[in-house]
Amino acid sequence: MKNLLIILAGVLVISSGCTGNYHTVSGKLENAPSDSYILLDELKKDAIVTIDSFKLSQDGEFKFRRKAGSPVFYLLKATNTSFLTVLIDPGEHLKITAHYDSLNRPAEASGAAGTELLIRYNTELLAAVGRLEELQNIYMANVENPGLDTILQDLDSRAMTIISDMEAYTRNYIDENPTSLATLLALYQQLTPGAPILHPSENFDYFLKVDSILFSLYPESEPVIYFHDQVAELKLMMSEQTEGGSQFTEGAVPPEIALPSPKGDTIKLSSTRGRVVLLDFWAAWCPPCRQESPYLVKAYDKYNAKGFEIYQVSLDKSRDEWLKGIEDDKLGRWIHVSDVMFWNSVVVPLYRIESIPFNLLLDREGKIIASNLRGEALLEVLENIMN
Repeated sequence: MKNLLIILAGVLVISSGCTGNYHTVSGKLENAPSDSYILLDELKKDAIVTIDSFKLSQDGEFKFRRKAGSPVFYLLKATNTSFLTVLIDPGEHLKITAHYDSLNRPAEASGAAGTELLIRYNTELLAAVGRLEELQNIYMANVENPGLDTILQDLDSRAMTIISDMEAYTRNYIDENPTSLATLLALYQQLTPGAPILHPSENFDYFLKVDSILFSLYPESEPVIYFHDQVAELKLMMSEQTEGGSQFTEGAVPPEIALPSPKGDTIKLSSTRGRVVLLDFWAAWCPPCRQESPYLVKAYDKYNAKGFEIYQVSLDKSRDEWLKGIEDDKLGRWIHVSDVMFWNSVVVPLYRIESIPFNLLLDREGKIIASNLRGEALLEVLENIMN
């Protein structure tokens, strides 16, 4: 689902009823520089195509008029960092007032019933993201605190509450608006990069629900068709996993990894055979990953001499960010590898990674003992194994 995810993740959607064939998008951008333009891009199933532009008046006013027989996703763009995505139905007349530099936070958006859905969901999402960022700031301010373990337990508990509340809100949002294409937005939103609020494997019933309703209502809509195809692929993949068994079940040997270390040497996962290994996928940009760092350090200090190793794979976007994360969290004593390709890393499809942190604990023969051990759970399992 990566293509549609790239287009829709973090993008704001507006939806409403259907009357007539023409619709308009107009408004006013305050404090716009002279001779400024606003672009109208259409979001296709796998691309964003510029279809119109408008030179703002001296007062910053603009207006687009288009013809369509079904709801259409548009991206209004003033600058590369000031944009707003809307979904407008035939017959609707959307009017927007915003600051030129913050089009994504309009002061007014009226004329389309789905606007209220957009504002309501986006407000809730941004509030949740803000609360998680506050927790991350608390963690970073206490990295050297001797009582960090206790602080982390509290932060983890608070973070899980925020995530759980947003999951519940999103499910309720879909339940209350089942016929709106705005539900596509909810299915692709993330609180942190790579961590969808509704994970397909855990909330597949909602993916099926949205697909069933929207495909019956809008069978000619490109985003709906694309989503329908992706749900069909998900069905097939989940069916194959059920019939053939998962390669990540207890006792299985996970796929080989051979990636460069910070020094440029290629290190294979199989080179760790003979030791109990935590295969950990993380990134310096990932706050939940960074919150796990003190537990990894504690586990390594306690059990490395007894044959415990950590093989940590980064999904970072740049080498500098990766190395700084290692240095800041004092993780430099164990094995680090990465192709620094973000979500395009070779390990993502190989291990079917959809969110991080993600880890597998391997025995001395390279077989899986457990997965997704977080916080104290990792230390408890290692205590039983290593002792």
